[in-house]
Amino acid sequence: MSEPSPAVSAAIEGELRLLDPVVRASADLLASLLHPGFREIGTSGRLWNRETIIKALTADDAPRPGPLTASRMQGVELCSDLVHLTFDTESKGLRSHRSSLWRLTGAGWRLYFHQATPFIDDPFAEV
Repeated sequence: MSEPSPAVSAAIEGELRLLDPVVRASADLLASLLHPGFREIGTSGRLWNRETIIKALTADDAPRPGPLTASRMQGVELCSDLVHLTFDTESKGLRSHRSSLWRLTGAGWRLYFHQATPFIDDPFAEV
C-alpha cells in the first residue's frame, strides 16, 4: 500500500485531533480545525453548523463520550484543496461509519463537512 499524499496525511492528522477529548472541549482548538462553512449530519440525523457544534461540544453540561477509537481510516485527494476521508469510530459500544471533507484554506486544512451513520454490524464492510 502506498503512503498517503501530504494532503491526505494532513486531513488524517486533523481528524485525529478532532477525536481528542482535549480538543473537543476547547472552543479555540475546535475553531482552528473547523472551516467557517462547516456542516455536519450527526449520528442522530441532526444538522450542525460550526457555531452550534462548537457550542454543544464545549458546554459545561456537554456529554463526554469517553475515548473515541478510530479504525479503517483512509483518504483520497479529490483535488489540490479537497480531501475525502472515510473511517469508523467506536465509543462505549456505539459504532459509526464516518465521512469527512477537508478543504485547504489560507489557515491550513479545515474540516468542511462531516457525516456519521451509526451501525450495529456491517457484514458488507470492506476489510
